[in-house]
Amino acid sequence: MARFYEEGNANWKQLLNLPNRAFTCGYCNTAVSSVVGMTLSRNRDASGQQIGGCYICPNCGGPSFFAPDGNRYPMPAFGNPVNHVPPDLNALYEEARRASSQNCYTAAVLVCRKMLMNIAVNQKAKEGLKFIEYVEYLAAQGFVPPHGRHWVDHIRKKGNEATHEIALMGQQDAKDLLGFVEMLLRFIYEFPSLVPASP
Repeated sequence: MARFYEEGNANWKQLLNLPNRAFTCGYCNTAVSSVVGMTLSRNRDASGQQIGGCYICPNCGGPSFFAPDGNRYPMPAFGNPVNHVPPDLNALYEEARRASSQNCYTAAVLVCRKMLMNIAVNQKAKEGLKFIEYVEYLAAQGFVPPHGRHWVDHIRKKGNEATHEIALMGQQDAKDLLGFVEMLLRFIYEFPSLVPASP
């Protein structure tokens, strides 16, 4: 969890009391309610209508920026941390999650596509195969649930769209792919480590 200040070490300067705002912090993923931050107004002298602002998380001290266009940065990342994942794969997974928190959905989808290839190679698939062959390998090896075959087609389609077409990926695309990747990581790495192997 990111901590932006510790008592007595650092603090935000010239904070204001703002109208209460409830949100889930994009840094510590905690549901909070904040009344402290900085306003963004139409005029340079901070007078006039508030059109956005920065709220400080009371849990971790992280600043959440509410932009005039209605977007917020950072958003809570899609997915959840997964234990016992090899470091390189975990780094990719967390990169995709961070991309989703910054509304960079095409980037998140592309990283998920790369992850599926890396997971397959980590599970003994040959290197240098096509993307669809890696997805088919994961399905054939039993890593995709029996009724999850439509997911294989969905992942293939979205992966190809993000890579070979001009179309941008949306929030739901990134959420779907990160959910699928999280399920694979739990199934392949986390769950087997929860129960000790038989002697």
